[in-house]
Amino acid sequence: MTKEEKLVVINNLTEQLQNYPHFYIADISTLNAEKTAELRRKCFENDVKLVVCKNTLFAKALEKVEKADADLVKVLEGSTSVMFAHVAKAPAVLIKDFRKSNDKPVLKAAFAEGGVYVGDDKLDALCNIKSKEELIGDIIALLQSPAKNVISALQANAGQKIAGIVKTLESRNN
Repeated sequence: MTKEEKLVVINNLTEQLQNYPHFYIADISTLNAEKTAELRRKCFENDVKLVVCKNTLFAKALEKVEKADADLVKVLEGSTSVMFAHVAKAPAVLIKDFRKSNDKPVLKAAFAEGGVYVGDDKLDALCNIKSKEELIGDIIALLQSPAKNVISALQANAGQKIAGIVKTLESRNN
């Protein structure tokens, strides 16, 4: 591979790292052509982009976008495939589902929701990770819950009692 070709690959990987906020580094080396095609199809269906690349070129792309965490660079050995995604847990769920019938892909590391996860043992944690939007939704639901309770209490028979108490308090102040 010439220097110009390497530069093109690095720039392409850099662009992917900038376009996708989350990426997973996996090993799919022992999958045959049929299984690899099946994995690529599942990636396409789940809006995950799968790219096979050279470790040194991916490390240089990581440096260009300032995501070259020491833990991420350490796992760049052997066969490397990178899964880019807009949703943090999408590749983890895909890997877990695909491994029900295969022994690969094996998760080497992941960069999801601003954190670095190293090792295949982090797969379950990544499957349960919540996106920023899901967390905001949970917080809004928690904040709405007490207000809903007060409103429902006011609308029920207790509302008449509260209104009576308020009238009594007002008459005492006058």
